[in-house]
Amino acid sequence: QVQLVESGGGLVQAGGSLRLSCVASGRTFTVYNMGWFRQAPGKEREFVAGIDWSGQNTYYTTSVKGRFTISRDNAKNTVYLQMNSLKPDDTAVYYCGATSNGGYLKNSQNYDDWGQGTQVTVSS
Repeated sequence: QVQLVESGGGLVQAGGSLRLSCVASGRTFTVYNMGWFRQAPGKEREFVAGIDWSGQNTYYTTSVKGRFTISRDNAKNTVYLQMNSLKPDDTAVYYCGATSNGGYLKNSQNYDDWGQGTQVTVSS
């Protein structure tokens, strides 16, 4: 089991930027592939971005490609989500997840552990 703590959310105007961080503790960080998901009010949790244990392979949902960048620093046990050109539709609680089963990163059911979430609000 790994404990995850997100930070970096907040209120930003459309077109602005935020950088989310997720710090992991517990098991060895490099056994985990990591993902960012988000959940808006009244909607299901959706995949945003994923990264493999090495950091060499990244995946994005179509709506954030070219605007968001996922990265990780294994020396700091941290995964990041740089969000640029934010839109009101990006408003949601953002969750960091960890998976060690090698499953499809875009499927939330493959994740073993989750953080508590951080709120991102984009005003128009």
